[in-house]
Amino acid sequence: MNRFALLSLYRSLTRHKLYAALNIGGLAIGIAVFIVLGLYVRFETSYETWLPDYDKVYLVQSEWKDETSPLQGANPYTMGGLLDELREDFPGIVGTRILGGEEGGIVQRKNNAVTEDVAMVDPSFFEVFDLPMAQGSGSESLADPNNVFISESAARRYFGDKDPIGQTLTISTYMTTAYRVAGVFEDLPANSDFRISILIPLLDNMDEFNPYWRNWGSASLQTFLRFPDAAAAQRFDAAMPEFIDRRGRANFGENGSDIMNLRLLPLADAHLEPEGAASASAKTTLVTLGLVGVFTLLIALINYINLATARAGLRAREVAMRKVLGGDRAAIMRQFLAEAILTVAVASLLGLILAELGLPLVNAAGGLSLAIPYGVVVPTLVVLTIVVGVLAGLYPALVLSAFRPAAVLASSRSPGGGRAGARVREGLVVLQFGLATAFLIGAAVLLAQTRHVRATDVGFQREGLMAVLSLRDSQIDALQKRAFMTEVRALPQVSQAALANAVVGGSGDRNATNVELPGVEGSGPSLMWEQVGPHYFDAYGTRLLAGRLFDAKRQVDDSSDRSWASGVNILINREALSTLGFATPQEAVGKTVGLGNPKTIIGVVENMDFSGPRDPIGPTFYVFVTDPAASLETTVASIRFEGDPRALHDTLADIWRRLIPQVPFDGQTADQRLTQFYEDDDRTMRLFAIGAGLAVLIGIVGLWGLASFNTARRTKEIGIRKSLGASARDIVKLLVGQFMRPVVLANLIAWPLAYYAMRTWLAGFDDRIALSPLYFIGASLLAIAIAVLTVLGQSLRASRTAPAWALRHD
Repeated sequence: MNRFALLSLYRSLTRHKLYAALNIGGLAIGIAVFIVLGLYVRFETSYETWLPDYDKVYLVQSEWKDETSPLQGANPYTMGGLLDELREDFPGIVGTRILGGEEGGIVQRKNNAVTEDVAMVDPSFFEVFDLPMAQGSGSESLADPNNVFISESAARRYFGDKDPIGQTLTISTYMTTAYRVAGVFEDLPANSDFRISILIPLLDNMDEFNPYWRNWGSASLQTFLRFPDAAAAQRFDAAMPEFIDRRGRANFGENGSDIMNLRLLPLADAHLEPEGAASASAKTTLVTLGLVGVFTLLIALINYINLATARAGLRAREVAMRKVLGGDRAAIMRQFLAEAILTVAVASLLGLILAELGLPLVNAAGGLSLAIPYGVVVPTLVVLTIVVGVLAGLYPALVLSAFRPAAVLASSRSPGGGRAGARVREGLVVLQFGLATAFLIGAAVLLAQTRHVRATDVGFQREGLMAVLSLRDSQIDALQKRAFMTEVRALPQVSQAALANAVVGGSGDRNATNVELPGVEGSGPSLMWEQVGPHYFDAYGTRLLAGRLFDAKRQVDDSSDRSWASGVNILINREALSTLGFATPQEAVGKTVGLGNPKTIIGVVENMDFSGPRDPIGPTFYVFVTDPAASLETTVASIRFEGDPRALHDTLADIWRRLIPQVPFDGQTADQRLTQFYEDDDRTMRLFAIGAGLAVLIGIVGLWGLASFNTARRTKEIGIRKSLGASARDIVKLLVGQFMRPVVLANLIAWPLAYYAMRTWLAGFDDRIALSPLYFIGASLLAIAIAVLTVLGQSLRASRTAPAWALRHD
């Protein structure tokens, strides 16, 4: 790039300021969107890659093969004693378990109890996860059951400026223990799914606290293994079916690997494969937003190339004069390429500035904390600048440098590139508006789906419902639970309060069992089951479809002091009807299922969606206990109230601190509990809407610029048509019609692309809207309306041009 190219670029930009602003501005916006969404994709795919040798660490997933099971598919949890059995059968295996994590324990400080992110791990934890240490060493210290490791932020919270090593922390999980701080690890970064600020050794007697600790099929914690290479991990994976058949015989019988498998998942992939239906949706969402960034940049590139090639045609005489004065074709090509690269460089710089300025707004809209890593972004922009500059400058460089000076100066060559150039530009407009229309369709579908899932019937009355999760803490005895519930029920704003082992939001126990069916061979379908106390369904306002609810006055309903082998009364949800072979709720009432453990159905209730719109509602049955405070291992409370939820929360917290001071209070409304299931999709919708809106804006800017250019180029033609009797209306129809054809043709690209993308995204929802043709038709009509309005202004102005002036225009 020489001085002449810089001077030529400066003259071109200052002589045609409007087109320069449209060209550079549109491309800069596209680059800014590409940078921001690229940062989001980069962040989401970087989880756990900060760990040394992260590629050697694998998460053990439990993969259910039984298609009738509500737990089918892979989930990231295993039974508690799995690692012990693996060590017995695979000597030398390196692994660790993580139990707890986010709000997994309580730190006792003087008279205060503070919930902390406490994780219980094996002594081999640091052999698997080589956390960067600020103080101390973790290699052997976790073998001492009285040692604890804390994060730097936790050290500052509890010890201030004092040296934390050797200090004491009293921590409560399954039991309360005074631990000695043996080390301090650096705070875990934002791109980590581990929410850990305190590490304590896993108790040796965990099976005393968890009766399912060594029960195959249970899910108690996460198990991680470390292998020297990928081949070793593959050999381990291949050995799992035989291991499960041998070890799981007590729970699964023969061929347990036909029911469940253990599958290794690379640690870096675990973030995008969370539990349940969210795994596919997480990947789809990430791909969708990544494509928004790429396609927005593509629209901006098309817009830039279209305007650049159109304007370059007007420089034919300049090229001819340069050739007359001795310029060769190679020099002319270098000039056009240099100008294009310099122009894109200016747009890239402006795009980087826009991305930096807009990032705080995007972070606020998406609940993110993205930052621009200039060491990565700047080299990427340099490559992008060269590639785009060459693409934009190559066409005019090749075409214009080939012009013969005599033909051009004699005006025998169309300065706009002729029909071939017009067709190229029309094709680019088709592609540009095809992508823009697809964005409009996608934005409409995303908005409709997010509204639908928030407004859909969840099967219970979500307003006026509060869940108290802190009752599940193992430090709370039955007397404290009863005392708390007694005072809660006496509050004037509380109408119902019930205990159970499950609550809205998915917290609590999640168990499944097979239910044998009369006259049907085999162990029967698998159903979820929950234990509930008195007035549970009254608290939720659940609709009874047939039969009756549990009654504490009927001793036959109570399953507290009897074995299921002697029979138990149950309620089932609507989803369980077809699973158990019943056509109607009335048909199910009074029937007995579960031959070895008889279960008599006394009623059918409506489905209750506790786990959000993506996870399907599983077939479920409920058993009743009259005193859940004493009978249930995990207890959570559901409270039906009237009035201000904040006032009730404060009242409950006061009662709690007086009766159960050793555990922090945790109470949330049903809306707060359900919000967690909508946050990711809301963020996706906002980011998609921002990208789509800017993509459409770039398309509008490009179309306006192209319409302005074409209108100016056809000024003499307009004058001739008006001289021959054409009306202003005819001129408007001519100019608007010129751009309507490519915009209408754009639907051939938009509709299939949007249909495939939206169908894939909606597949992640159990409850989803229909992909109505109205979204496609509406978006297409909106795109056409935008195009008409964009071109109309130019067309109206051209139609009012006086023929005499137009014929003299050059």
